[in-house]
Amino acid sequence: MRIPKEVKAVIQGLEKKGFESYIVGGCVRDFLRGAEPEDWDVATLAQPEEIQKVFPKSFYENKFLTVTVRTGSKNKKLKEIEITTYRLEAKYTDKRHPDEIKFAKTIKEDLARRDFTVNAIALKIENSLKIENCKLKIIDPYDGQEDLENKIIRAVGNPEERFSEDALRMMRAVRFATTLGDGWKVEEGTAKAIRKNAPWLQAISKERVRDELLKIIMAERAAKGVELLRKLALLKYIIPELEKGYGVTQNKHHIYECYEHYLRSLGYAAKKDFNQCVRLAALLHDIGKPRAKRGEGPDATFYGHEIVGARMAAQILNRLRFPKKTIEKIVKLVRYHLFYYNVDEVSESSVRRLVRQVGPENMEELLRVRMADRIGSGVPKAEPYKLRHLKYIIEKVSQDPISVKMLKVSGNEVMKSLNIQPGPKVGQILDILLGAVLEDPKKNKKEFLEKEIKKLGKLSEKELTELAKRAKKEREKLEMKRDEMTKKKYWVT
Repeated sequence: MRIPKEVKAVIQGLEKKGFESYIVGGCVRDFLRGAEPEDWDVATLAQPEEIQKVFPKSFYENKFLTVTVRTGSKNKKLKEIEITTYRLEAKYTDKRHPDEIKFAKTIKEDLARRDFTVNAIALKIENSLKIENCKLKIIDPYDGQEDLENKIIRAVGNPEERFSEDALRMMRAVRFATTLGDGWKVEEGTAKAIRKNAPWLQAISKERVRDELLKIIMAERAAKGVELLRKLALLKYIIPELEKGYGVTQNKHHIYECYEHYLRSLGYAAKKDFNQCVRLAALLHDIGKPRAKRGEGPDATFYGHEIVGARMAAQILNRLRFPKKTIEKIVKLVRYHLFYYNVDEVSESSVRRLVRQVGPENMEELLRVRMADRIGSGVPKAEPYKLRHLKYIIEKVSQDPISVKMLKVSGNEVMKSLNIQPGPKVGQILDILLGAVLEDPKKNKKEFLEKEIKKLGKLSEKELTELAKRAKKEREKLEMKRDEMTKKKYWVT
């Protein structure tokens, strides 16, 4: 991999003015392990005002000595580069924000304040004024490269001090161990400090906790991330309701106890790259079971757990400050995940009612939650025949019916135009008009239809009846063809 020209240009701009500068942070970690960085950060001896003089196309709107430079790059990952002045941080009384921020004089002082060794590596571009022939020098005072090689998340220096500076770093340790790939683990001394100081997480704003949790949930190894939160005693300060399912056995319909079922359902949703709402619903769909459980052994029951679970999901998501619309969607997915459906047993009207309750826009996500639930229960198929058949019925009942209501004119307009009373003739004319429109949708215009009504009004009763019968047959053929296409789509008969 190579350092992008936009990053080199930023370094060159600073060093031309005599300001020592380094590439730092997660981009260095990713660069060294051969992964494309999501963004690029630079640390420099220059102070914010001096940085802005070097880069007029920049803005500075924070308390952390960070200036954002607009590069004009077409690559969205390089459109903006953040430049931060070397800094020292003093005490963190509230476990969230430094009491004060001071300028540092060297890159090593700046790296000492960072969270984990793999994030405390800097890259120096030597001969930066000759960008094409420049070389890279690695600054690694905490052996981050060795931890990168061994896939270890280790706090810089004393882990308790790092976590007292910002308690959210405990969740970040889990996030990195989850998102950086297979085989990553939290170093034992760092893990021990997390378990000891997990209650500090309560000092962090719910919004920050939520955002960190979502990064774990949206990872490919999401289930392992949630389990690591539990092992490090953090889960009880994020979603304690999940831990209530740990060790709670189910019944003859489930292989796994509740907590493991939650994780396996989430694991399937992550494997299939389902969206955020489906993943959260998969994790929370059975969260009401421990409260609803009655009895023990193979005949234990969980009556109403989906209703209890929907209420609990609403409380959890509100507590974590999720957006209202997100909460409403996930609560519906949890509430209705237990829908009953057997081919030939459930009527179209009951499916129509389910679609109305859940919302047509949420039906695909509900079916995905059901698939995750099935795999999380230990069954081999996520989408058996009856689930495909349900998809077919859902689409069928959701399609606009082929009826005269589609026309741009009504029965009242037919009667008014021909000066006739209600009767079979009105319906016959509408059926004939619908047949014409189905053949050519462009004809569904009021002006055209009004002219056709006048023409049809002059026909004899026999002629009108014959035309109406023919139009009705063509409509039935079209309905059958549409239904066959929908069946074929879901491989059902």
